[in-house]
Order: sequence, then structure tokens, then C-alpha cells
Amino acid sequence: MFSDRTNWKLERNRFTQAVEEVRAGGAKVLDLTASNPTCVGLEYDSRAILGALASAEALDYDPQAKGLLSAREAVARYYGEVFARARRDFASNVSAKGVDAERIVLTTSTSEGYSFVFRLLCNAGDELLVPKPSYPLFEFLADLQDVRLVPYPLIYDHGWQMDFPSMEKAVTERTRGVVLVHPNNPTGSYVSAGERELLNAFCREHGLAVIVDEVFLDYGLDDRLRTSFAENRDVLTFTLSGLSKISALPQMKVAWVVTSGPDTEVAAAMGRLEVIADTYLSMNAPMQWAVPVLLEQRESIQRQLLERVQRNLAELDRQLAGQKACERLIADGGWYAVLRVPVTRSDEELAIELVREKSVVVHPGHFYDFPRDGYLVVSLITPEAEFGEGSGRVLKYLNS
Repeated sequence: MFSDRTNWKLERNRFTQAVEEVRAGGAKVLDLTASNPTCVGLEYDSRAILGALASAEALDYDPQAKGLLSAREAVARYYGEVFARARRDFASNVSAKGVDAERIVLTTSTSEGYSFVFRLLCNAGDELLVPKPSYPLFEFLADLQDVRLVPYPLIYDHGWQMDFPSMEKAVTERTRGVVLVHPNNPTGSYVSAGERELLNAFCREHGLAVIVDEVFLDYGLDDRLRTSFAENRDVLTFTLSGLSKISALPQMKVAWVVTSGPDTEVAAAMGRLEVIADTYLSMNAPMQWAVPVLLEQRESIQRQLLERVQRNLAELDRQLAGQKACERLIADGGWYAVLRVPVTRSDEELAIELVREKSVVVHPGHFYDFPRDGYLVVSLITPEAEFGEGSGRVLKYLNS
């Protein structure tokens, strides 16, 4: 009765079952996997946010396939500020053209943005190269679009690097593009300027598009790394982002796709994307009218989140300095830290032990497709007191 594309294993995994059992038993669980920014004690400007949703203009129906111009112009202004910051740090390497609002398509989520781009580029059975380790949602999105994912490794050696020799081996006549997460989730690694040049050359040679997820772009620990692909003009590039992370408002369901590259390819892509978007018309009017105000909220929210990330990192490093069993891998941005731990059992078994023995929830590395055991992932936006206590329990257990 059902399609093969939805033939997933729907049973809860052993880790999820263990977390639910411990919580059901009444134990206070310290959750070091927090990903929902609305539940970690941030201070939002509720008056401004709720007021933005009360626009009288939302009572009129004005369907625009790419989204309301005022909302797209607000997104373009956001990128103008991103590029201005980059020019300040790399004056000779960043152009001043910025993003044209006509090359922006609004979507309800980055997941929908991926759906649009996958459908634009791929026939059933075509392939996309995706980083490993990275965000686990890609597999489900690809299944729903009948696209095959081919992983390419990120290599860790005093920082994370793209493995271009492996990408050369992975590309086939059915490959349509390369997916990047910039910075990567969970490694926190940005694509360097040198890697971008190599990537553009690789994609030109093989006729591939670049698909870039930049939802964590603004959460860099070094401002000089926060350079966007939305201005990448060497090859056809689709840059995805949204308010879920930029303004820490995942419930508002506002995202977008920016298309850049050679003009003729961009024009052809935008014509097709507009038809795809017009077919769904998924963005609702109240949210679109609210976009300018909701984007403005990022200044306060990002400051709060970056300060918390930095304090939690400092606390984690302080605790790591007093032991020898574990180390934190280098991260340049994002909301997560990766711990390399002794391999005495599988990461899943270790995570289950930690929740049952220490009432602490961490993510095992295999959730993010780490190629082998020996990795745990923790969230740096966890409230500080909880993060400090939970990290201490984890390290004490691993060093016992």
C-alpha cells in the first residue's frame, strides 16, 4: 500500500527508549542535547515579535511565487550586512554587489528549500554528494525526493577539512551537486577560502551545482570565518537559511533559498524555481509581513546565544584540562561540541549508560554519521548550570 520511499524503520531506537524510561522513572535528567532555542531561557522581545504578526496587510491575499517583495528585500538587507562584515575583514576578497531580492525564494523551512532544489536539479535516482559527519535529516529529505546521497568525508587533523580526493572518486555521471553545511553541524567547521576555490573548480569541471546550508552562519567564534556562499558567482549555487537559527525562532517557519552563479544559469534556475514555488505557495501572509521585524530580533538573540556558547565552551575546556580520557575537537562555530572519547563500547551503548547511570543525555556520534565509534556530541546552548553539571558527570564517568 505504501511507497518504498517511506519504508523507514519507525521503531524507537535503544537510546531513545532508555531516555524515556529514565524520565518516566522520575529521575531529573540533565539534557546536553538541547536544540530548541525557545526552551533554553533566552530573553525575547515578545512585544515586537507578536506585534509584527498583527499587520493589517495580512488580511489581503497577494500571492507572489517567490514571496512578498518586502520580505525578500529584508533578507537581501541581511546579506548586505553579512557582506559588509566580510569586506571589513577581507576587503579585497569580497565583492560589493550583494544579493538581489529577485534571486531569493521564500520557503516555510530549509527542509522545504532543500525539496525545491533537489527537485530542480535531480531526476529520480540522481545523486548528490553530502558531507560525513553531518546533519542526519538529509537522508529523509533525499528519500522523499527519490535522490541518492553519496557521502564524502570530512577529515579531522588539527581541524576539519573537506576530502577532495574522495569526492573525485565519488562523482559519477549521475551526480548533480555537492551539499555543504557552513558551518557544519555538528563539527562547527566552516569551509575555508582555499576549500571554496577548490570546490568551485571541482564543480565547474564536473558540471555540478553547490547547495549550501548556512543556518548557523552567524554563530562563528571568529568573525573572519563568517563569509556567506550567497555571493558565490563561479558556479550555480543555492544558499539556504532561515529564522530558525538566525533569529532563534524555529516556530515562525520562515526560510529562503538564494540563487547565485553565472547569470545565464541563475536565470534558468530562477525561472524553474518560481514555478515550483508557485505550485505550492506555502508561505503565509502574516509571516511574510513580519519578516523585517523578525530579522531585526537576531541582534539581541545572537548576542545571548554566542555568549552562552562561549561560556559553555570555556567551562567544558576547564573541565577537560583536569583529565586525560577525553578531548574536545576544534570547532569554529555553531551550537555543538564534539568530544573524542575512549572506544570501550559503541557510542550508542555509552550514551545509554550515561543516561541510566548518570542521568545525562548526550548524542552518540553515529547520529551524525561519524565513521567510527569514539565520539559524543553535546549542545552548547544548554543553560549554563545544567551544562556545567552534566559535563562534569560525563567526564567523571569516562575517567572512572
